[in-house]
Amino acid sequence: MNDRKLQQLVEYISLTFFGRKFNHKALFNHRLRTTGGRYLLQNHNIEINPKYYEEHGMDELIGIIKHELCHYHLHIEGKGYRHKDRDFKELLKKVHAPRFCTPLKQKKTQKKQYFYQCYDCSQAFVRYKKMDPARYICGKCGGKIYLLKYRVDGGDKHMINYKSRR
Repeated sequence: MNDRKLQQLVEYISLTFFGRKFNHKALFNHRLRTTGGRYLLQNHNIEINPKYYEEHGMDELIGIIKHELCHYHLHIEGKGYRHKDRDFKELLKKVHAPRFCTPLKQKKTQKKQYFYQCYDCSQAFVRYKKMDPARYICGKCGGKIYLLKYRVDGGDKHMINYKSRR
């Protein structure tokens, strides 16, 4: 689905469920991450997260559009358009719009752990961000540090052992 088809769908839903025209723009915003859509107060446009359509289908998209159109029409009329307002909650029930959208599946990000060790005293250091051992010294004895190994999500991914002395 592209922005033109989304615009037509929003206009159709607005006329069908609300009995009013939608006179502004509706478009997909790929930068949205934590929300299904948003109504912009400044220019009255509606932005929709395309990931919800791809992952959950047309029914979820229609629910998100109804929700955002509730914000739109109440704001245009000068009524309570916020989530906490009674007008908003009543209009949601009237048009059978969801209050919240179904969450997206979370992408698992692999966490890396870097294990460093001191040459002299064998003090171990665990870090989640990679560092350049040549720029740091051991806080315990002042010796040189080297990368011992790093681990990704529990399993050893790569073993490095630079035990060459200074």
